[in-house]
Amino acid sequence: MPPLAFVPHPDALVPGRLVGRYDRFIAEVRRDDGRAVRAHCVNPGRMEGLVRPGARVWLLPAPPERKRKLAYTWELVADREVVGPRAGRETVVGANTVVPNRLVAALLAARRWPGFRRYRAVRSEVRYGERSRVDFVLDRADGPHFLEVKNCHLVYPDGRAYFPDSVSVRAAGHLEEHAALARGGERASVVFTVQRPEPIRAVRPSALHDPAFAEAARMAAAAGVTFHAVQVVPGLDGYRITRTLRVDLRAYDAAPLAAYRAARLPESGWVRDPRRVAAPGP
Repeated sequence: MPPLAFVPHPDALVPGRLVGRYDRFIAEVRRDDGRAVRAHCVNPGRMEGLVRPGARVWLLPAPPERKRKLAYTWELVADREVVGPRAGRETVVGANTVVPNRLVAALLAARRWPGFRRYRAVRSEVRYGERSRVDFVLDRADGPHFLEVKNCHLVYPDGRAYFPDSVSVRAAGHLEEHAALARGGERASVVFTVQRPEPIRAVRPSALHDPAFAEAARMAAAAGVTFHAVQVVPGLDGYRITRTLRVDLRAYDAAPLAAYRAARLPESGWVRDPRRVAAPGP
């Protein structure tokens, strides 16, 4: 079947190998031509299991007119599939958390997403309330529809995708703001974009990584917020949004997931940039 939407990369990707992730937002990469470069890592989470020195990565060159300090953005990374017939083999995973908004914008424009086809206009990065901002507002004949987008890269051996991969007070706050909208009679939704190709049974808020977020999700649903998810297959030519996924908000025992998380923690997070570490004294 054709994808629900396709979003090409704006430029050819540059392949290389990950050297390390520093100070959260910097990735050092050795390109295939041997040149060492630094790339912007726009993912604020721990990127559980993806920060593996030597891992195959792909960088997106920044437009020359931007004159950025870092000339590349870390776009894709090779990870091991954990479920399905290809379990244990490498697959391509999306590493850029800015991309999901582009994907959802393309999906809305295609008008092939059940429940999100009827609208007059789409506005992005819309302010509401005193200090809040929402990713999209769909202007409909029956009133606005507020849409918050979340990126997900975790798939565990139980075949479920989990968000977030670390405590995220900000993400829980977004759910509380959406719940307030719903209680006030507004239409509000959250959509998870899972940037992995494996077979996925459902998406869950991670009670293992952030119990407060998981509880906030259930409270938001009780207030009237609806939850949605789509699967995205990243490729070297772009992103294919292939299908919708079920979001499971029921409470569950997170203890069986802990061992798998512990095994991946050494390939997560970041370290201090060695360039910023002061030289030892005499």
